[in-house]
Amino acid sequence: MFNRIWKVALAWVVMVALVLQSAVPPALAQEILPHPTQPFSGKVGLTYKTSEPVKTQLKLPSTYGIENAPNVLLVLIDDVGFGQFSSFGGSIPTPTMDRVVKNGLQFTQFHTTALCSPTRAALLTGRNHHSVGNGVITEAGTGFPGYSGVIPDNAATFAQILQAYGYATAWFGKNHNVPDWESSMAGPFDRWPRGLGFDYFYGFVGGDTDQFHPALVENTTRIEPPETNADGSPYHLSTDLADHAISYIRQVNAVSPEKPFFVYLSPGATHAPHQAPQEWIDQFKGQFDMGWDQYRIDTFERQKKLGVIPADAKLTPRPAALAAWDSLSPEEQRVYARMMEVFAGFTAQVDHEVGRVVDAIDQIGELDNTLVIYIAGDNGSSAEGGFNGLLNEMTFFNGLPEKLEDKVAAIDDLGGPMYYNHFPAAWAWAMDSPFQWTKQIASHFGGTRNGMAMSWPASIKDKGSKRFQFSHVIDIAPTILEAIGIDQPIQVNGITQKPIEGTSLVYTFDDAKAPTRHTTQYFEMIANQGIYSDGWMASALWSEPWDSEPPPDKDVLNLDWELYHIDEDFTQAVDLADQMPDKLQEMKDLFYAEAAKYNVLPLDGRKTARLNVANRPSLTAGRTHFAYPRGIRIPEGSSPDLKHVNHTITANVEIPSQGAEGMLVTVGGRFAGYGLFVKDGKLVYHYNLAGVERYNIESDQRIPTGKVTLKADYKTDANQPYAGATVTLYANNKKIGQGRVEKSIPNRVTLDETMDVGFDTGTPVTETYEMPFAFTGKLDEVAIALN
Repeated sequence: MFNRIWKVALAWVVMVALVLQSAVPPALAQEILPHPTQPFSGKVGLTYKTSEPVKTQLKLPSTYGIENAPNVLLVLIDDVGFGQFSSFGGSIPTPTMDRVVKNGLQFTQFHTTALCSPTRAALLTGRNHHSVGNGVITEAGTGFPGYSGVIPDNAATFAQILQAYGYATAWFGKNHNVPDWESSMAGPFDRWPRGLGFDYFYGFVGGDTDQFHPALVENTTRIEPPETNADGSPYHLSTDLADHAISYIRQVNAVSPEKPFFVYLSPGATHAPHQAPQEWIDQFKGQFDMGWDQYRIDTFERQKKLGVIPADAKLTPRPAALAAWDSLSPEEQRVYARMMEVFAGFTAQVDHEVGRVVDAIDQIGELDNTLVIYIAGDNGSSAEGGFNGLLNEMTFFNGLPEKLEDKVAAIDDLGGPMYYNHFPAAWAWAMDSPFQWTKQIASHFGGTRNGMAMSWPASIKDKGSKRFQFSHVIDIAPTILEAIGIDQPIQVNGITQKPIEGTSLVYTFDDAKAPTRHTTQYFEMIANQGIYSDGWMASALWSEPWDSEPPPDKDVLNLDWELYHIDEDFTQAVDLADQMPDKLQEMKDLFYAEAAKYNVLPLDGRKTARLNVANRPSLTAGRTHFAYPRGIRIPEGSSPDLKHVNHTITANVEIPSQGAEGMLVTVGGRFAGYGLFVKDGKLVYHYNLAGVERYNIESDQRIPTGKVTLKADYKTDANQPYAGATVTLYANNKKIGQGRVEKSIPNRVTLDETMDVGFDTGTPVTETYEMPFAFTGKLDEVAIALN
């Protein structure tokens, strides 16, 4: 009797709960994510015979009242100048961008943040980069609110919103938004793509990667790249990313054609290293012999003819620090022209690969209802190649000089797998035509003005037209949401959201002359400051992009501000600061008001000092002993920092009677790093100083067989950058070799290669062995002790 009463009571509880669930106000259901399930409209009795089931609905936009929701393809190319793509006046053919322009709208006053991680965080969230903790790249956060390197939970990405509405979401390519200390297999993974609203991720998590040997990640698992592209051609990352994007789109469409997709394609190109298939590089032979000064002049004229800049625009002058092309020696001109040929090939190739993805969408009949957003650059072109260009970008990050004769010797192989090359800063300035400055410089349009185009044939009818409204990367998220018909949710995953700070660009779709709605926008990057408001721009340059440290005689709060009337001076060519001091003061006051509002303060112009990890979480801080099993791969940000400190590496191994060889432990690879390994029966410690110098220390005798304790003891000359060291090798505590590392890496060993134990991935630290160079004896673990 008691059981029967209990069952009846339980049934009433269930029925009341269902009634209450169905009574949730519709507005609430629209404003909170994830969406509640559809209210149950059947009947629940005590048995199946007295109950009426309801068929569970598929999770699709139409389930929530959104009919014919468009697919979205968002393309973000890396480190592109406004005058680089042919669509915006550059000399490098970019037919895919041309196609998007022809089928839609070309935006000529679109802006980014001047640096990669910040732009990407702003793009995905629709909020200013300091608002979401990305005031600078994740590896350089300072711990202040705007510089934590952590996208907060109250700033959900628009991918999370689309995912909740039933979109298939995938990300292919660069992800520079995982905090450095969260990039290992220990996680946490809530700020990896899978935690930011993407069902699938295939790409790399660092700032850049080797295009021939990328540090690939699939979802959260580090993998090795395939040996060839899908068509059997020699491997290249841009092609591989396109292959995976195409495969994903086709599979989703084949399995669930009514399910719209959102694909975020963010190749590593054209960020350094500038690496491309030889056939693409060869197409541009001799095309840049005129040099960077003439390129700017030619590009400026093409831009006027295309109408992407006004006919009365002025070409801004070359910065004083950059050399005139005619002042260079013939050898310098030959090397630098070749570096630009490589860069052009890299640019043309990645546009081609984007075109393959667009073609694939067309082939399945979905291009008409696909919103394609193609952004040519997360910032301006990069001047990080310095005045003379680089064979190896790691020399830039570590302040190491390169010799011209080495560049001359490498000229025929530039752009290939043996170099991590980058062109000179003056080419970056040329790519940013017609504006002043380059990447990193948020105060001027050379760092922040990027070409952008949108097409959506089903809804954008004014095809092939230009739009001159001021816009910013934070406008993309609200544009996508409005285009689909989704309001910003008040809550996501139970967390109340801060408002989206961008302005939807849908208002421009049908009205070329619509007044700009994004009327005010601050800019700041590494203390370079700017503020736009109602057609005016005030700019304050803190440091030039090739400065390793801020100028000692400058005060970040009292810079020489410039004033430009952008409505009449498209290129920031005429400084009105002296003529209009009151207007300038008004703009400066507005900058500080916006800076206070969006977590920009405190202003911080330090560069190399930001690489100090003391203000960021660490998996290794305070630890002096580490033990790693064979087969582990750890990014540098999560591995012990062994730069210019005393340490001992110990490996307990078992060597068979016939001997063994292979890697015990390595960090980095071909472009900087070190490794301890067994080769030809001897213990070897190899230190690669970014290719500038190499120090090879090997045992003077063969190591014994059986159970052996192998050890390398590193004694630094001083705990300071660039300090040398003495390295002593041991077998069973017997000294078997000693040598010198005369100069050490001061800042960063690698941008995306890992610490590997028992094998080597990516590229080899020395060309004396072949990958993966797995240790052929028994190795349980490698221990590292700081002493």
